[in-house]
Amino acid sequence: MDILVYIVNDPNIRWIILGCMLLGLSSGVIGSFMVLQQKSLIGDALAHAALPGICIAFMLLGVKSTAGFLIGALVAGVLATVGIRWITEHSRIKQDAAMGIVLSFFFGIGVLLLTRIQHSGNGGQSGLDKFLFGQAASMMREDLYLLAGISMLLIAACTLLFKQFKLVSFDRGFARGLGWPVVWLEQIILLLTVFVVVAGIQAVGVVLMSALLITPAVAARYWTDRLHIMILLAGIFGAVSGAAGTVSSSMVSQLPTGPVTVLVATLIFAVSALFAPRRGWLARLWQQRRNRLEWNREGGMPHEQ
Repeated sequence: MDILVYIVNDPNIRWIILGCMLLGLSSGVIGSFMVLQQKSLIGDALAHAALPGICIAFMLLGVKSTAGFLIGALVAGVLATVGIRWITEHSRIKQDAAMGIVLSFFFGIGVLLLTRIQHSGNGGQSGLDKFLFGQAASMMREDLYLLAGISMLLIAACTLLFKQFKLVSFDRGFARGLGWPVVWLEQIILLLTVFVVVAGIQAVGVVLMSALLITPAVAARYWTDRLHIMILLAGIFGAVSGAAGTVSSSMVSQLPTGPVTVLVATLIFAVSALFAPRRGWLARLWQQRRNRLEWNREGGMPHEQ
């Protein structure tokens, strides 16, 4: 009850919750396509790659600027996707290994730059480490407008290109046979992923943004085989996780938003994995029991031990 009173009486927290729900919704939507394309690690690589972009933006500007950080993170994310593609096209290294290389390289540079900034004596660097795990409560109204704009742009793009994204995700070869620009469509999906990662860094943080991108989509996959329902469920799961993380971060001092958001998303995943009607663990256990009973009724004999 105290939480509801706090939310009702504080317009700023209502705006932040709304922004984080939009972020979770858009993360679930674009994350569904990444999961179906078996590119779950790409979100992790892009999120970690954003850290050096944020640090370089701070070193160039000398002050904390959300717009500057987002531009720096966006440039670093695009460079990371180019690096991943270059490695896979010019070597025998597979994509998952290339993503691991790019992730560790960019994050290592980011930590080095962050350490240098923290020892530089610049008073403006205070709070920069919040980008590691996120702090939604520190967001300003202009941050929220930017986040909401990016989220709505992403949802609109996924809605308009749903048919194209669906075919590319399920049957890349067939889409190419139809003459569709498969490479460009995949690049658009990657670019949208960069946008949502960049938008979510301040709320959820560099380290855990990939979890918000992937976990709701994986949880939604347990409940349905139909893509549009999976995307809808992933968006709802992401929105609930974002709202829970924001409320917890705002109510408890020094509690980062990212870990709580990821814990809620993981809890939703655990419930889905256990209780989903067809793919859940209990459903499969029940089906195995029914199959065994039916087999015995038809005169089958158990296997010899």
